[in-house]
Amino acid sequence: MKRYELLKQLARLVTAEDLVVTSIGGVKPEWYSLMPSNGTMFADLLGCATPFALGVALNLPHRRVVALDTDGGVLFNLGALCTVGKELPPNLTIIVLDNERYEGVVGGPPTHTSGRVDLERIAEGSGIPCTATVREIENFFEAATQMLSDGQVGLIVAKIEPGLFKDIPPERAKESDGIEDKYRFMRHIEKLEKISIRPRYALE
Repeated sequence: MKRYELLKQLARLVTAEDLVVTSIGGVKPEWYSLMPSNGTMFADLLGCATPFALGVALNLPHRRVVALDTDGGVLFNLGALCTVGKELPPNLTIIVLDNERYEGVVGGPPTHTSGRVDLERIAEGSGIPCTATVREIENFFEAATQMLSDGQVGLIVAKIEPGLFKDIPPERAKESDGIEDKYRFMRHIEKLEKISIRPRYALE
Protein backbone atom coordinates (compact mmCIF):
# COMPACT_ATOMS: atom_id res chain seq x y z
CA MET A 1 0.00 0.00 0.00
CA LYS A 2 1.47 3.33 -1.06
CA ARG A 3 1.19 6.31 1.28
CA TYR A 4 -0.02 8.71 -1.41
CA GLU A 5 -2.79 6.35 -2.51
CA LEU A 6 -3.87 6.01 1.12
CA LEU A 7 -3.90 9.79 1.58
CA LYS A 8 -6.05 10.20 -1.52
CA GLN A 9 -8.64 7.90 0.04
CA LEU A 10 -8.47 9.78 3.34
CA ALA A 11 -8.97 13.09 1.53
CA ARG A 12 -12.35 11.77 0.40
CA LEU A 13 -13.42 11.52 4.05
CA VAL A 14 -11.99 14.74 5.50
CA THR A 15 -14.21 17.80 5.24
CA ALA A 16 -13.58 21.53 5.55
CA GLU A 17 -14.99 21.32 9.09
CA ASP A 18 -12.33 18.82 10.23
CA LEU A 19 -8.86 19.53 11.63
CA VAL A 20 -5.75 17.52 10.75
CA VAL A 21 -2.28 17.32 12.30
CA THR A 22 0.55 15.66 10.36
CA SER A 23 3.91 14.29 11.43
CA ILE A 24 7.19 15.15 9.75
CA GLY A 25 8.31 13.25 6.66
CA GLY A 26 6.84 12.55 3.26
CA VAL A 27 3.29 12.80 4.55
CA LYS A 28 3.60 16.61 4.77
CA PRO A 29 4.12 17.48 1.08
CA GLU A 30 1.81 14.69 -0.08
CA TRP A 31 -1.08 15.69 2.18
CA TYR A 32 -0.64 19.36 1.32
CA SER A 33 -0.80 18.56 -2.40
CA LEU A 34 -4.15 16.85 -1.82
CA MET A 35 -5.59 19.15 0.89
CA PRO A 36 -3.91 22.59 0.71
CA SER A 37 -6.06 23.86 3.55
CA ASN A 38 -5.29 25.97 6.59
CA GLY A 39 -7.16 23.28 8.52
CA THR A 40 -3.98 21.20 8.72
CA MET A 41 -1.18 21.74 11.21
CA PHE A 42 2.10 20.40 9.83
CA ALA A 43 4.13 19.44 12.90
CA ASP A 44 7.88 19.92 12.56
CA LEU A 45 9.05 17.65 15.40
CA LEU A 46 9.08 13.87 15.64
CA GLY A 47 6.61 12.54 18.20
CA CYS A 48 4.36 15.62 18.25
CA ALA A 49 1.50 14.80 15.87
CA THR A 50 -0.59 12.65 18.20
CA PRO A 51 -0.10 14.82 21.34
CA PHE A 52 -0.89 17.98 19.39
CA ALA A 53 -4.00 16.42 17.85
CA LEU A 54 -5.07 15.21 21.30
CA GLY A 55 -4.90 18.75 22.67
CA VAL A 56 -6.95 20.09 19.76
CA ALA A 57 -9.55 17.32 20.17
CA LEU A 58 -9.93 17.92 23.90
CA ASN A 59 -10.36 21.67 23.45
CA LEU A 60 -12.73 21.38 20.47
CA PRO A 61 -14.83 18.33 21.39
CA HIS A 62 -17.48 19.11 18.77
CA ARG A 63 -14.99 18.92 15.87
CA ARG A 64 -13.41 15.86 14.25
CA VAL A 65 -9.63 15.76 14.55
CA VAL A 66 -7.29 13.46 12.61
CA ALA A 67 -3.66 12.77 13.54
CA LEU A 68 -1.51 11.62 10.62
CA ASP A 69 1.37 10.10 12.56
CA THR A 70 4.18 7.69 11.65
CA ASP A 71 5.70 4.59 13.22
CA GLY A 72 8.81 6.58 14.11
CA GLY A 73 6.75 9.39 15.61
CA VAL A 74 4.60 7.10 17.75
CA LEU A 75 7.60 5.09 18.96
CA PHE A 76 9.34 8.34 19.90
CA ASN A 77 6.47 9.28 22.23
CA LEU A 78 4.59 6.12 23.27
CA GLY A 79 3.36 7.84 26.41
CA ALA A 80 1.02 9.89 24.24
CA LEU A 81 -1.03 6.77 23.52
CA CYS A 82 -1.48 6.23 27.25
CA THR A 83 -2.79 9.79 27.59
CA VAL A 84 -5.16 9.24 24.68
CA GLY A 85 -6.38 6.05 26.39
CA LYS A 86 -6.93 7.95 29.62
CA GLU A 87 -8.75 10.93 28.10
CA LEU A 88 -10.67 9.03 25.37
CA PRO A 89 -11.68 12.01 23.21
CA PRO A 90 -14.41 10.57 20.95
CA ASN A 91 -13.63 13.04 18.16
CA LEU A 92 -10.01 11.91 17.64
CA THR A 93 -8.80 9.42 15.02
CA ILE A 94 -5.10 8.53 14.84
CA ILE A 95 -3.69 7.10 11.61
CA VAL A 96 -0.17 5.67 11.91
CA LEU A 97 1.63 5.47 8.56
CA ASP A 98 3.92 2.52 9.28
CA ASN A 99 6.62 1.91 6.68
CA GLU A 100 8.89 0.23 9.26
CA ARG A 101 11.67 2.68 8.41
CA TYR A 102 13.22 5.96 9.51
CA GLU A 103 13.35 7.19 5.93
CA GLY A 104 14.35 10.73 6.82
CA VAL A 105 17.64 9.35 8.22
CA VAL A 106 20.63 8.45 6.06
CA GLY A 107 20.36 4.80 5.12
CA GLY A 108 16.72 4.48 6.26
CA PRO A 109 17.31 2.19 9.25
CA PRO A 110 14.38 -0.01 10.36
CA THR A 111 12.08 0.97 13.22
CA HIS A 112 11.02 -1.51 15.91
CA THR A 113 7.81 -2.22 13.97
CA SER A 114 9.90 -4.12 11.42
CA GLY A 115 10.25 -6.76 14.12
CA ARG A 116 7.93 -7.91 16.88
CA VAL A 117 6.61 -4.53 18.05
CA ASP A 118 2.88 -4.21 17.35
CA LEU A 119 1.54 -0.66 17.61
CA GLU A 120 -2.08 -1.77 17.48
CA ARG A 121 -1.62 -4.00 20.53
CA ILE A 122 0.19 -1.18 22.34
CA ALA A 123 -2.78 1.10 21.59
CA GLU A 124 -5.20 -1.54 22.88
CA GLY A 125 -3.15 -1.91 26.05
CA SER A 126 -3.22 1.87 26.48
CA GLY A 127 -7.01 1.81 26.62
CA ILE A 128 -7.86 2.95 23.08
CA PRO A 129 -11.12 1.12 22.34
CA CYS A 130 -11.17 1.05 18.55
CA THR A 131 -8.04 -0.16 16.74
CA ALA A 132 -7.10 -1.81 13.46
CA THR A 133 -4.09 -2.80 11.37
CA VAL A 134 -4.58 -2.61 7.61
CA ARG A 135 -2.45 -3.56 4.62
CA GLU A 136 -4.78 -2.88 1.70
CA ILE A 137 -6.37 0.36 0.46
CA GLU A 138 -9.88 -1.08 0.62
CA ASN A 139 -9.43 -2.14 4.23
CA PHE A 140 -8.02 1.26 5.13
CA PHE A 141 -10.95 3.13 3.61
CA GLU A 142 -13.42 0.89 5.43
CA ALA A 143 -11.67 1.27 8.80
CA ALA A 144 -11.21 5.04 8.42
CA THR A 145 -14.85 5.53 7.42
CA GLN A 146 -16.00 3.63 10.50
CA MET A 147 -13.66 5.33 12.96
CA LEU A 148 -14.45 8.80 11.71
CA SER A 149 -18.16 8.23 12.27
CA ASP A 150 -18.56 5.90 15.26
CA GLY A 151 -18.04 8.46 18.05
CA GLN A 152 -15.08 6.69 19.66
CA VAL A 153 -11.38 7.47 19.72
CA GLY A 154 -9.67 5.17 17.24
CA LEU A 155 -6.24 4.23 15.92
CA ILE A 156 -5.38 2.66 12.57
CA VAL A 157 -1.95 1.23 11.86
CA ALA A 158 -1.59 1.46 8.08
CA LYS A 159 1.25 -0.70 6.77
CA ILE A 160 2.67 1.19 3.79
CA GLU A 161 5.50 0.64 1.34
CA PRO A 162 8.81 2.49 1.87
CA GLY A 163 9.28 5.56 -0.27
CA LEU A 164 10.28 9.14 0.58
CA PHE A 165 7.49 11.02 -1.16
CA LYS A 166 5.72 11.35 -4.46
CA ASP A 167 6.84 13.97 -6.98
CA ILE A 168 4.51 16.91 -6.44
CA PRO A 169 3.59 19.30 -9.28
CA PRO A 170 5.16 22.73 -8.60
CA GLU A 171 1.77 24.43 -8.39
CA ARG A 172 0.75 22.10 -5.54
CA ALA A 173 4.06 22.11 -3.67
CA LYS A 174 4.16 23.19 -0.04
CA GLU A 175 6.18 26.40 0.39
CA SER A 176 5.27 27.60 3.89
CA ASP A 177 7.43 26.84 6.94
CA GLY A 178 6.39 25.59 10.37
CA ILE A 179 5.91 29.05 11.88
CA GLU A 180 3.66 30.19 9.07
CA ASP A 181 1.75 26.89 9.25
CA LYS A 182 1.12 27.41 12.96
CA TYR A 183 -0.40 30.85 12.51
CA ARG A 184 -2.47 29.78 9.51
CA PHE A 185 -3.86 26.93 11.61
CA MET A 186 -4.64 29.25 14.52
CA ARG A 187 -6.39 31.76 12.28
CA HIS A 188 -8.35 28.94 10.65
CA ILE A 189 -9.61 27.80 14.06
CA GLU A 190 -10.49 31.39 14.97
CA LYS A 191 -12.59 31.64 11.82
CA LEU A 192 -14.27 28.25 12.33
CA GLU A 193 -15.03 28.80 16.01
CA LYS A 194 -15.59 32.57 15.87
CA ILE A 195 -13.09 33.08 18.68
CA SER A 196 -9.87 35.01 19.22
CA ILE A 197 -6.65 33.15 20.02
CA ARG A 198 -4.08 35.52 21.46
CA PRO A 199 -0.42 34.56 21.78
CA ARG A 200 0.88 34.41 25.34
CA TYR A 201 3.04 37.52 25.04
CA ALA A 202 -0.10 39.55 24.35
CA LEU A 203 -1.36 38.65 27.83
CA GLU A 204 1.80 39.69 29.69
